[in-house]
Amino acid sequence: MAKKRPQTKAKRPQITDGEIPVVGAREPCPCGSGRRYKACHGRAAAQAATELVHRPFEGLPGECDWVALRELVPAATAELTLKDGLPEGVPSVTLATVLPMAWPALRRDDGSVLLGLQNDTASGDISRDLADTLQRALTTEPGTPVQGRRAPADGPRLQDLLDLDSSFEPVVHSGFEFWVPDAENATPEVAASLERANAAAIPTVRLTGVDAAYWCETPDKNHLRWVMPHPEEQLLDALARLHAAGTSSLGEGTRLVGSFRAHGLTVPVWDLPTSVGAEEIEKPAAEFAERLAAALATDAPLTPDERRARGGLTNRQVTLS
Repeated sequence: MAKKRPQTKAKRPQITDGEIPVVGAREPCPCGSGRRYKACHGRAAAQAATELVHRPFEGLPGECDWVALRELVPAATAELTLKDGLPEGVPSVTLATVLPMAWPALRRDDGSVLLGLQNDTASGDISRDLADTLQRALTTEPGTPVQGRRAPADGPRLQDLLDLDSSFEPVVHSGFEFWVPDAENATPEVAASLERANAAAIPTVRLTGVDAAYWCETPDKNHLRWVMPHPEEQLLDALARLHAAGTSSLGEGTRLVGSFRAHGLTVPVWDLPTSVGAEEIEKPAAEFAERLAAALATDAPLTPDERRARGGLTNRQVTLS
């Protein structure tokens, strides 16, 4: 009988965590462990994709405005300041509500970066997804859009990349001409996207006398949508006190109709007559802010009327995210 050849075990390839490619969930993990990808290196990716960060913008300057630009404002931009300064060849980084063709980010021909905020994200942490997109945009070729992808589970968040001591000052636009330096000479694809976006944009104005309050115009009535930083339960109690006292409106013909929940914050909404523009609501909003501050400082138990008012407000909440 022929002698059996001695068998040697081949060494499994050694792959570090940072090099693990994404494969099918039921396929063998590329790390060589012998386990399926979903039970090995795919576990962290799956967990990152399903865990929801309820306040992804917490800790950023202007958290309430970040929420408004993400959920409520059609066309707006804000200059971003990076913690480590701008890389060479990148003159500026600008946050934008929406970009052409829903690009996650765009590096313009001059090297400047536009970061889109209102895009679908692959994980439950919008901040991590945006940070990953921003990092890639800073190094991509000028004149190139950045495509979406699933951010690494251990990647940085916006809170790690941005200067947390800088101000956040949104600029609301009437249309999306900020997409291109010269809108008249845009490519047909971008021009068509620009036309569609402008047609769908609701006229919106950011109030100057209070923080993160946005007036908007619709065909039937106008609205004020005001993103507030207070804990939800405390804010609902305060709004209920004012509502029961008949002081929750912003003047004649206006009405507090409910609120949104968005990214861990509460957004009270008022109906306004079509005759009431953004300038006319500035003073009533400032006066309401004073009444709200007093109500927030009250810790007495709610009266029966206030509890009924609170129940009504709670029933008229809509969750956006």
